[in-house]
Amino acid sequence: MSYPGYPPTGYPPFPGYPPPGQESSFPAPGQYPYPSGFPPMGGGAYPQAPSGGYPGAGGYPAPGGYPAPGGYPGAPQPGGAPSYPGVLLPGQGFGAPPGGAGFSGYPQPPTQSYGGGPAQVPLPGGFPGGAMPSQYPGGQSPYPSQPPVMTQGTHGTIRPAANFDAMRDAEVLRKAMKGFGTDEQAIIDVVANRSNDQRQKIKAAFKTMYGKDLIKDLKSELSGNMEELILALFMPPTYYDAWSLRNAMKGAGTQERVLIEILCTRTNQEIREIVRCYESEFGRDLEKDIRSDTSGHFERLLVSMCQGNRDENQNVNHQLAQEDAQRLYQAGEGRLGTDESCFNMVLATRSFPQLKATMEAYSRMANRDLLSSVSREFSGNVESGLKTILQCALNRPAFFAERLYYSMKGAGTDDSTLVRIVVTRSEIDLVQIKQMFSQMYQKTLGTVIASDTSGDYRKLLLAIVGQ
Repeated sequence: MSYPGYPPTGYPPFPGYPPPGQESSFPAPGQYPYPSGFPPMGGGAYPQAPSGGYPGAGGYPAPGGYPAPGGYPGAPQPGGAPSYPGVLLPGQGFGAPPGGAGFSGYPQPPTQSYGGGPAQVPLPGGFPGGAMPSQYPGGQSPYPSQPPVMTQGTHGTIRPAANFDAMRDAEVLRKAMKGFGTDEQAIIDVVANRSNDQRQKIKAAFKTMYGKDLIKDLKSELSGNMEELILALFMPPTYYDAWSLRNAMKGAGTQERVLIEILCTRTNQEIREIVRCYESEFGRDLEKDIRSDTSGHFERLLVSMCQGNRDENQNVNHQLAQEDAQRLYQAGEGRLGTDESCFNMVLATRSFPQLKATMEAYSRMANRDLLSSVSREFSGNVESGLKTILQCALNRPAFFAERLYYSMKGAGTDDSTLVRIVVTRSEIDLVQIKQMFSQMYQKTLGTVIASDTSGDYRKLLLAIVGQ
């Protein structure tokens, strides 16, 4: 499933675009002259996250990073019933009776989609007979429960504008950049309220009308984070992912977190398009670049991911979930040492709903949740990668909410991560990410962005997030 507004077959035809001979579904090579060192290289785009990439072993939460006491219950004892003081959400979350629709206080909306677009397939109950355990025995739940009122399916904060007129928008942008100074507010009003597909049409209309490249004009008027954000918004989604991967491996050092965030969370179709775009735009083979920039089990995991061959059948095979849980236990907790290839095989091939059922089966069988087992058996980048896959199987919006939180936590802001997640999820599930963020951290995403950023950059981010 591709990103909404980005058909894999290319853009809808519009005047003068693409130029003859460049009818590929991506912008012409060399069309984006991005400045070197954007985002800043060397230091890596990600701040150091606690303990090998994800907060404390045993899943979530990490000390200090999470809401005040009272928001989270204590971890239930192995095999015992959880005691959840002060949390009474009728029939939902922590208070759910055994056999309720949820486990570990982590129910999912009935129609959470695992792809890039709106959900259509309701997920089965998850357990034979429809009963699910009401908790993860022997460990704190890795993520919080869903909010009592959760929007069904997934929704972006940006929708295509009605009565869209690419030429009128191109004219507004031209006026905003003409003469002395730049009218940033006019630029913000246009880009924050148009879908990516519409922005591509504005770009083409601008060139047709004025014989100038809109991106070059914007770059000459803007700088810093605002420039990075505007350029990201004008890149087609597949190109932006491919560009981010290229940037993460260019020059000295590799930004492994960017590779994990993109390759471990996208759908098969998205990954295949990224691989094609990477080759057509940068003349390079993504798999070869990954092999030369990473090593060991982490390299194997990323190579598996960039095949784009995960099973995407939404139906859950409970027998297989049981067998996989047994297999993973014997490859890790049930032996001396770890059989890494077994974890790689299961986590790289099974569908996200299937992995969710496997995690449930594992927690019943091993009296410990699979996320904490991965923390005990692995470390470093491969641990982060495996946990990202499991977190996406459980709750993709919660994974991105957490990444956003850590991009702004502590001194300084990891602006590249903030920009990348806000832009790439703006038409997919940013509404759900905002809901999970408020629930996990007791403050809204907009509040945190407003206190961590400034100027037009802050205005544009808040306009996209929908504050």
